[in-house]
Amino acid sequence: MTPSSDKELNGLDNPSFTGEDGKHYCSSLDRAAQGPEEGRDRGPSDIKLAYAVMDVPPWYLCILLGIQHFLTALGGLIAIPLILSKELCLQHDLLTQSHLISTIFFVSGICTLLQVLFGVRLPIIQGGTFAFLTPTLAMLSLPKWKCPSWTQNATLVNASSPEFIEVWQTRMRELQGAIIVASCFQIFVGFSGLIGFLMRFIGPLTIAPTITLVALPLFDSAGDEAGQHWGIAFMTISFIVLFSQYLKDVPVPLPSYQRGKKCHLSPVYLFQIFPVLMGLSLSWLLCYVLTVTDVLPADPTAYGHLARTDIRGDVLSQAPWFRLPYPGQWGVPTVSLAGIFGILAGVISSMLESVGDYYACARLAGAPPPPKHAISRGIGVEGIGCLLAGAWGTGNGTTSYSENVGALGITKVGSRMVIIASACTMLLSGISGKVGAMLASIPTPVIGGVFLVMFGVITAVGISNLQYTDMNSSRNIFIFGFSVFAGLTVPNWANKNSTLLETGIIQLDQVIQVLLTTGMFVGGLLGFILDNTIPGTLEERGLLAWKHSHKGEADISQLISKVYDLPFGIGTKYCAVSWFRYLPACPKRLPGGKRMDELKAAGQESSVRASSERDSEIGADTRI
Repeated sequence: MTPSSDKELNGLDNPSFTGEDGKHYCSSLDRAAQGPEEGRDRGPSDIKLAYAVMDVPPWYLCILLGIQHFLTALGGLIAIPLILSKELCLQHDLLTQSHLISTIFFVSGICTLLQVLFGVRLPIIQGGTFAFLTPTLAMLSLPKWKCPSWTQNATLVNASSPEFIEVWQTRMRELQGAIIVASCFQIFVGFSGLIGFLMRFIGPLTIAPTITLVALPLFDSAGDEAGQHWGIAFMTISFIVLFSQYLKDVPVPLPSYQRGKKCHLSPVYLFQIFPVLMGLSLSWLLCYVLTVTDVLPADPTAYGHLARTDIRGDVLSQAPWFRLPYPGQWGVPTVSLAGIFGILAGVISSMLESVGDYYACARLAGAPPPPKHAISRGIGVEGIGCLLAGAWGTGNGTTSYSENVGALGITKVGSRMVIIASACTMLLSGISGKVGAMLASIPTPVIGGVFLVMFGVITAVGISNLQYTDMNSSRNIFIFGFSVFAGLTVPNWANKNSTLLETGIIQLDQVIQVLLTTGMFVGGLLGFILDNTIPGTLEERGLLAWKHSHKGEADISQLISKVYDLPFGIGTKYCAVSWFRYLPACPKRLPGGKRMDELKAAGQESSVRASSERDSEIGADTRI
């Protein structure tokens, strides 16, 4: 979940994906898939892919690579409900935590299918976003929503009692209502085409403090989790760092099958693909060994007790094998102004990072850069995804996952069908109660170690936006430094002095409290105002480099690509109607002669010939 600056670091531009010979890594799945097409240029960006965005790999490759994408997104998907559980008074109700994890899996699968089929139509995973966490935690920290003291004591909590259920469900319903209303704003911005207008005023100096302040305020949560046993937490961190940084270039020979070579061993860069999953699993296994040997204390009050694996084991036996999440499962959502304005800050941040994800995904999938109508449609469908997440009660919204965008650069498979298979995997995991229960039973300090790494990377991703700007400029140094520091200072002061902000109007007080305690809103707003009012050249502000990185966006030849047409004949039967060209989510089609003139001017004749050949093969645009 990274902003557009990070997109230049994903996949083919990321030095961690290249070897000493300058070639890019791909897994055994990729090698098996290439066959006679190996080395063929499949995309307009001269990226050699085994399967481009519109190709359909064999069914077994779709399943295996789909599961890989699901596992890549797993860390972010489970982190969000685990963080929210404490503020929802659920830290001692592991069964409900497992239901939240299953729900976010299920909704992420639905949203991914919607995005791939009807949204931006690129192979991109949708999942929970950390941009919503900061305003959510700010809203739940209001005096009205602070957890009763008895919910902090495991001996006093009866998870099945009506009183306890009402405590956490009222908080969840309030959160659901805020997400549903705020998502309507994202739907409007997307389908109205307003996102293109807003991007004119939003540059690196707005995005950098916004994304940086998504993760920085979470240091308290990460420290609390890791502090339950620092030894276990640091061991988890060590494993992740070892696999992702030191062993990333070390291949592991695994059995593979290829039509010409039959069964053979192929090098697979497992450490590079699954560092978080492998690090978490090894630490979890070691905690199990330390529990069986009674090295970890059995006394609930002793330091390190929460590292034991047997204190959460009951949730596996309690969880049902099959549970279908449904809208309104926690009750009818409620709405408050404070929650809506806070979540709106997260929506804006989420939109910014998603636009960057689209460009990176297109480049790595061998597709032309997304035209404006596809971006508008993608943001609109993400808004629909947030609406669904609010209705189902994940406690979060949805956004594009750039971790999975980077995975495209590793596997060299940019097919949409792979992501559809991954979405189906998420749906199946969402309706299996045992999967969520197993993930909810991860020892607390292991989760803390993962959080430390994950939040640190998100912070660095925000800062990496500054690569486009002139950081020798005192103007830019002031804007970024002041915005970030104010984004930490103002929320800290507002939390300690909430009584000084009271106006006598309860609703207004809540709005002010939530906004001023949301660091990314404070920092992002200051960055936006200062960057657009303090004099500075476009080059100094980073806007020239920003636009140059997306220079393919306006190429008219890429607007006619079948990549971004709607499926099942919708793109040809309905969007071809003359008045549809005025809708921001539909392409602006040109007459044949003018179309070819513009293509020649852009030097894209070869791309058009390839596109025409594909058009003749596809026919009336009835494929997925």
